[in-house]
Amino acid sequence: MQTLTLRQRFSLARFLRGLGPESGPVQLDRSRIFILPTATGLLFAIVLLVMLLGAINYANNMGYMFTFLLGSMALVSILHSYRNLAQLQFAAGRAEPVFAGERAAFDIHVGNPGGRPRYAVELELPGETPVSVDVAGGQTARATLHRDAQQRGRLAPGRIRVSTRYPLGLFRAWAYVELDMNCMVYPRPGPARDMPPHAVYRPNRSGDKGRGVDDFAGFRPYRPGDSPRHLFWKAAARDQALLVKQFGGDRADEIWLDWNDLPDLPAEARLEQLCRWVIDADRQQVRYGLRLPGSEQPIDSGPGQRARCLEMLALYH
Repeated sequence: MQTLTLRQRFSLARFLRGLGPESGPVQLDRSRIFILPTATGLLFAIVLLVMLLGAINYANNMGYMFTFLLGSMALVSILHSYRNLAQLQFAAGRAEPVFAGERAAFDIHVGNPGGRPRYAVELELPGETPVSVDVAGGQTARATLHRDAQQRGRLAPGRIRVSTRYPLGLFRAWAYVELDMNCMVYPRPGPARDMPPHAVYRPNRSGDKGRGVDDFAGFRPYRPGDSPRHLFWKAAARDQALLVKQFGGDRADEIWLDWNDLPDLPAEARLEQLCRWVIDADRQQVRYGLRLPGSEQPIDSGPGQRARCLEMLALYH
């Protein structure tokens, strides 16, 4: 837990911007908590002032009693608002990866090491709806905060405002917490498009006889290693490009998803299209690799390969 210096404690920047990202659990002590009256509290103070002036003007003892009673309740509520936040601990939870354009979710663990329950503790990100939690004594509650993920890369939740108006709503106590956590934002998947031609095809062992999965499915360019019996020799005899007959039973066991396969697209559009290909290759359960300028992910398959390739695309610069 971070200890504030005297200069940090009275810094205007801390009041306006907080302390920046902090690792590990963050505990709220008295140097972090601010208290000011709410709009309801200001109205309440005006009402008390009018009551006091009326009691003085008419020398009404009952008016004095009610004025000072209500004023005492307001002063006591300041202490309760402060104690509702004091010593609470905040720790980073999970933040599942999302695609650009989706909503990122950040789990925040709110711990209450004391024995006194805390009520109506609100956590809020700028521009988002506050999330309210109650935390029993000695327990931990979870609050999930959301934020729009507009761009690929690492997305931090930013500064979280923790506040409470408990118990009467006359005063708001608040503090700022910025946890060292982030969510991985993958590129937005591009439109459906044919896979690149850098695939290693394995013909079906049953050959090209019969019907069903072994029916003729068209032609594709010749690649080294293709079986000579599948070559389209008529095209070769006419001095055309060498083609290979492709059958329904043929499948691509390995495929390279290459940045250079998309020369007609700008950089971000290439990343989006490669993202689509990674998703499609994973769905088709083929082994695939990813090539970007200056980096390469070897051919593999499975959820781990999907996550590695998508993260590689998200962090590309």
